[in-house]
Amino acid sequence: MPSYDSSRARFRLADRHMAVFARLMDGETPPEELWDALTELQRIGLVGEEGELAPLLRDLLGALSDPMVLIQVEVTGEHGPVNHGVVVGRDVVISHDGWPGEEESEYVSIEPNTLVWELARKVNLHRGEPMEAPAIARIETTMGALDAAFVALGEAGGDEVVAREMTRRALVEASGLEAAALDQFLELVIALNSTWRITTAWDGKHEGERAAMIRALAAWDCGPHGYWTREKPEEPIMPGQVTPESPLQLTWTSPGDVWDKVTDLLPDRDDLIDEA
Repeated sequence: MPSYDSSRARFRLADRHMAVFARLMDGETPPEELWDALTELQRIGLVGEEGELAPLLRDLLGALSDPMVLIQVEVTGEHGPVNHGVVVGRDVVISHDGWPGEEESEYVSIEPNTLVWELARKVNLHRGEPMEAPAIARIETTMGALDAAFVALGEAGGDEVVAREMTRRALVEASGLEAAALDQFLELVIALNSTWRITTAWDGKHEGERAAMIRALAAWDCGPHGYWTREKPEEPIMPGQVTPESPLQLTWTSPGDVWDKVTDLLPDRDDLIDEA
């Protein structure tokens, strides 16, 4: 069920509720498959009987209807993938957070100068103490090897000793890695807390012509083994682009450098096309 907290101007909304808002903003009647969502919004007062939108939705819907920058954050952990994001509007910045197994996301406005911190929070990025690079700081194998490792982990049934043995066997057969690099990759897979990627998109210019601009960063959070940026497959990845034969390249990256890479995802004001 949707809900809102007027004291903090925050909302819990599902994609179907956002679809209702989009239809109403365009002056259209939501189709039959969205009637239940419409009724839920009317029940809590966010939509009136004639389809009028509550005034407290102004900032949220204003940013969503005319975004300057869209940021998508995809995090995959123990409970599967969860989607978060940020919408940078002309007058307000809206952040939204998903939750594993929940239909709704929480939408709330944030201060623009906290944007990098907000993205870091979404991927649980901690700068912490300076770390020394490991002896092997780059792993190059294939996506097929990674798939084989994940299959082995799944078949181990949560037994750590069995998981380590089965994953090692799978990597020996599939990775093509030398012993030291295989040991390092095994430790990364076993310790993996989450994988995440952040994608930013905005209207900009390329060679003097208007174009959709995209920057992206993908990383592994490997707990005590630190952060490893995934340089191959290179982001952004298109559907169907990655196969088992696709190269996988992971490079150890200090927390401070990951922070800098997140910052670099954001366009400068001069990069944006402002038609206001």
